[in-house]
Amino acid sequence: MNIDDYAKTLKELGHPVRLSIYKRLVKAGRSGIPVGALQKELDIPGSTLSHHLSALVSVGLVQQIRDGRLLYCIPQFQVFDQLLDFLRDQCCVDSGVSSF
Repeated sequence: MNIDDYAKTLKELGHPVRLSIYKRLVKAGRSGIPVGALQKELDIPGSTLSHHLSALVSVGLVQQIRDGRLLYCIPQFQVFDQLLDFLRDQCCVDSGVSSF
């Protein structure tokens, strides 16, 4: 990833609804959660949820996998880890901050 990718990822996570979605997906773990269950739990209209999921998918934070009639949303932990590594390694250099 380059700095533009990191900036876009931060931008997408910077929206309260998208951050809530990603937070819920992280709690679901590597198995993810079906879109319908996510919509019901977060009480978000389908079209709104779809819009926000598309933004998270576009930066690689979420992958969607179909299993029959269900569409699962799965958090991509390695992308989030890359973002954290970037922030820690690039943004905290020489600031006296050694770890979060």
